[in-house]
Amino acid sequence: MSIVLCRIDDRLIHGQVVIGWGRPLGINLIILVDDQVAASDWEQELYRMAVDPGIEVRFVSVAEAASHLQEWQTNGKRGLVLTGDLESMAALHAAQPDIIHRINLGGIHHRPGRRERLPYVYLTDQELRRLATLETEGAVITAQDVPTTPPVALRNLG
Repeated sequence: MSIVLCRIDDRLIHGQVVIGWGRPLGINLIILVDDQVAASDWEQELYRMAVDPGIEVRFVSVAEAASHLQEWQTNGKRGLVLTGDLESMAALHAAQPDIIHRINLGGIHHRPGRRERLPYVYLTDQELRRLATLETEGAVITAQDVPTTPPVALRNLG
């Protein structure tokens, strides 16, 4: 099949991703893109415990993901690309804008300097501008916590 969801969620793999998104979309491959997690067997094992054994999980660095996106797009699996931060997803979009085209903002939580845009999305003004730049580069960006709620367009987060 193809990559069916590209999501930014700072909690990475958790129930909302696996159950809330994975089941309705028929996901059978999760590609967790995070340099730190890709280098840590211990963290990988923790995340793997949250995933049904029938779902393949790959832990890759940003550079590795960028070089394999085309393969994952055509490997016959329904894939979810998951990053914990905006810059990682932006790098993937820059590498393969035709694949990393629709970006879902999921759980992006409070940190100093961020303000609430939605109950599950907190962004700094700089992050909001970075997302707007991605849209001018061709990405379609929406916020949506679970597939049963309506997506919120980026322009409505400002």
